[in-house]
Amino acid sequence: MPYYHFDEIWTPLTFVGIRLFRDNESGIWIKFWGTKRRRIRAIDA
Repeated sequence: MPYYHFDEIWTPLTFVGIRLFRDNESGIWIKFWGTKRRRIRAIDA
């Protein structure tokens, strides 16, 4: 399993429980309330 380091991207959606994260490879991940993070976009290097 790969290791990812996440930085949260602050948006107003955070107030309703939808959080966005950027990983160490610049991919974008989303987390809804208590679910696991899911990748929604990957940046090709």
